Amino acid sequence: MNFMFVQGGWYCQFLEPDLKTSLRRKLVYQDSQKIIEMARRGGADFTLAGRQGIEEGIAKGRGGVWLELTGMQYGTLK
Repeated sequence: MNFMFVQGGWYCQFLEPDLKTSLRRKLVYQDSQKIIEMARRGGADFTLAGRQGIEEGIAKGRGGVWLELTGMQYGTLK
């Protein structure tokens, strides 16, 4: 998942494993905490380094995180 702060909101885009093909579903959140929540629910690495990476991306206004989605979660995004 890539995220970027654009015009007052956090735009989230999801990519296929090839890192080139974008999934149809895109989300926009007003609160950066939603990105952290989505990453946690999506199985992202939440070791200290993983959490710091997400927080650093939020502080910069853009970043990305690897998600380990279930089949149902992937199907919802697709």
